[in-house]
Amino acid sequence: METISNVLFWISNGLLVPDIVLLILLFIKSLLLVGGFFGQYIGIRRTGKLVHDEMEKLEASGVEEFRKKLPQKSGMAVIEYATKIIAAADNRPLKDRLLSEFEIYADKDMAWSRYLAKLGPMLGLMGTLIPMGPALVGLSTGDIGSMAYNMQVAFATTVVGMVSAAIGYFTEQVKQRWYLRDLTSLQYLADILDPVQTAASASETPVPARSRRPSRPAAPLGRSEREMPAKDGGKAE
Repeated sequence: METISNVLFWISNGLLVPDIVLLILLFIKSLLLVGGFFGQYIGIRRTGKLVHDEMEKLEASGVEEFRKKLPQKSGMAVIEYATKIIAAADNRPLKDRLLSEFEIYADKDMAWSRYLAKLGPMLGLMGTLIPMGPALVGLSTGDIGSMAYNMQVAFATTVVGMVSAAIGYFTEQVKQRWYLRDLTSLQYLADILDPVQTAASASETPVPARSRRPSRPAAPLGRSEREMPAKDGGKAE
């Protein structure tokens, strides 16, 4: 039993250095994610709000004018996909494919936010528990310096992991709302460009419910009805 415990102790201590390295990498990635998130926020404030405001009052007749208002080099995915959808106005399967590609793009962009939100607490907890063993050993042997060092490592890894997770969770929630609004606008744009739906909505006129039902022709009078004898016992005339 002591041998098994020593093996587990060696494995856990060996995982401390990789855990710290991964936490440092996650923290660096979270800082880069904050920078990209801030740049995306500035782009939405400049052009994204204008695009969504135009789409709210957009009709099929004003699509060409709306396309001319779109900036050529904005760096925003919603503008890029809106241009592609307008170019594929008469191709419904291609528009559906572009909408699916936008969903894949949004999911890929939010992937690192999800990774940080989930891996940050895991690695932080590992970095907390692993040094606790040597710290307890130092406490039992009276080595206060070793115990203080291990406790310092434990608390530092916890803080770094939680900060990375907080950044990931916050950016994921905000980006999810952004991309949901973008997807709704692109779906509306694809629908108003549908030639079948647009033509049907333009030419459709209300028809009374009575006129929609086909008139049933009267059944011909059968021979048995024509030659039916009188009920009063007389002969048919």
